[in-house]
Amino acid sequence: MAIGGAWTFTPRLFGDARGTFLEWFRQDVLEAELGHPLDLRQANCSVSAAGVVRGVHFADVPPGQAKYVTCLSGSVLDVVVDLRRGSPTFGEWDSVMLDDVDRRAVYISEGLGHAFMSLADSSTVAYLCSTEYAPQREHGINPLDPQLAIMWPSVNRDGLIIQHRLSSKDADAPSLADAERQGLLPEYAATEAYRAALVEKRCGRRSGGA
Repeated sequence: MAIGGAWTFTPRLFGDARGTFLEWFRQDVLEAELGHPLDLRQANCSVSAAGVVRGVHFADVPPGQAKYVTCLSGSVLDVVVDLRRGSPTFGEWDSVMLDDVDRRAVYISEGLGHAFMSLADSSTVAYLCSTEYAPQREHGINPLDPQLAIMWPSVNRDGLIIQHRLSSKDADAPSLADAERQGLLPEYAATEAYRAALVEKRCGRRSGGA
């Protein structure tokens, strides 16, 4: 993806008359990209009607919350937003379609914002998370913030017009500028130092076991 700290993964699908088989998560493949494993602490699942927008969500760093996300059924536009103050791509976003056809997944590092919009009724999204939910460390940015200018679709994958639907919490979330003024946004240097520490910890474990 165009945002540093975010990756997409497209699995190999094995299909026959019975259906399809795939490996939607491989720790070794992910670790080869990140330089450290995903320390799995929580798994979430959401089911959303067409037009539902969830996010933009992020958590304080450290420890933040990294996510590995896929769409088990239906279709969503998954969006990664760079909220790290000092980052070369601060305030920018990138997106990837997650659906039950290609069955891609996206990894979002600590400090990045995450959101998605459901393009079909009952779109089911699964998240693997590096930390447990801690409401005191969780924050949000309004996904319709004009400064972010995220291009949310106005039609679903069948070409039908859909209306954006937000929770009251997401609709009342601050703009990017307000969140920055309130000191809520993570610092790029801090997120990079935290990721470097995860890599060093992994290398230390391997050295210790040798």
